[in-house]
Amino acid sequence: MVAGEGIGYFYRPHFSAMQDTATLAGLNFELSEEQIAVRDAARDFAQNVLKPGVIDRDREQRFPKEEIRQLGELGFLGMMVSPEYGGGGMDTISYVLAMEEISKIDASASVVMSVNNSLVCWGLEQFGNEEQKRKYLVPLAKGEVIGAFCLSEPEAGSDATSQRTTAIDKGDHYLLNGTKNWITNGGTASTYLVMAQTDAAKGHKGINCLIVEKGMPGFVVGPKEDKLGIRGSDTHSLMFQDVKVPKENRIGADGFGFTFAMKTLGGGRIGIASQALGIASGAYELALAYSKERKAFGKAISEHQAIAFKLADMATEIEAARLLCLKAAWLKDQHLNYDQASAMAKVFASEVAMRTTVEAVQVHGGYGYVKEYHVERLMRDAKITQIYEGTSEVQRIVISRGVLKG
Repeated sequence: MVAGEGIGYFYRPHFSAMQDTATLAGLNFELSEEQIAVRDAARDFAQNVLKPGVIDRDREQRFPKEEIRQLGELGFLGMMVSPEYGGGGMDTISYVLAMEEISKIDASASVVMSVNNSLVCWGLEQFGNEEQKRKYLVPLAKGEVIGAFCLSEPEAGSDATSQRTTAIDKGDHYLLNGTKNWITNGGTASTYLVMAQTDAAKGHKGINCLIVEKGMPGFVVGPKEDKLGIRGSDTHSLMFQDVKVPKENRIGADGFGFTFAMKTLGGGRIGIASQALGIASGAYELALAYSKERKAFGKAISEHQAIAFKLADMATEIEAARLLCLKAAWLKDQHLNYDQASAMAKVFASEVAMRTTVEAVQVHGGYGYVKEYHVERLMRDAKITQIYEGTSEVQRIVISRGVLKG
């Protein structure tokens, strides 16, 4: 598939701010046949494979191991990786479409898909050397194993420069010590991209990214976190105690780790924005269907203006969020700067997800408060999209910098 084919925003390359919309030369909102096929395949998988057990997995906090294996076999865990390295070679728009469909049903599965695609595979393909790509990227892209991205720490969340995990240079290897928190795929991954401070005197320029393998001596996985939402997701703290990491496992030049993390998270925001979009659209679809079936005062509740207006607001905000996600994806596919666009997509889509899921519960009334109607789970799942891979507050910092820069 040609990157950027289908939906496109055709404007001058220097376009960077919302006030420049006058420079738009044309718009094309038509999906390509390939993109439609990807979307439909994701929808079918979500409805037929993920949905039947999603409530039980949420209640039991059970990782969707078999379902993730099947996602990998279908090519959804390495969608954007070049076929040369075992991936699907798809564009970012296809990724957004697939993420939305999977997230409508199971955000615990979609976050695995997002981390593996946006953070681990993309980071390795863009910045890893050939040996690292052959050894680590190929099995990740094929879905044979999954990866984890390890940046957050007990005292380094939004302030990612304050890395306490250390990687002391010992000549032919690094000695890794420290703790990472809130790591998605923490217990099930085989390959971990770990940010660590090598030279504290250099600040963020002294941070490196190291590829750590499960089973390396001194690498300990902590207990699984008991979370509000995405309860099937495998979230752990990781401890490193004198872990010997070969020098050849460093990504990029010495001190490149912080830049690696920031560049990678820029694309990760598109994945989480798409997840939030899917959670919102999933809740909306459930609310719409229920409102047509449920009757009150002699007619379907959708015919009452109080409910009809809720549905109208949901539909409008979801469509706006979708367009923001697709714009960020298109910019990425065109190799244009997408930092501000991805931040806008994430902050808006995540807040739409919260508003929509709360209203979907309200539309369902008392039924929305019980698990069998799905919307209460979607409401719980929505909250994390405002927090991970950059809080809404951090996204506003990114956006405001771009706006003030002009």
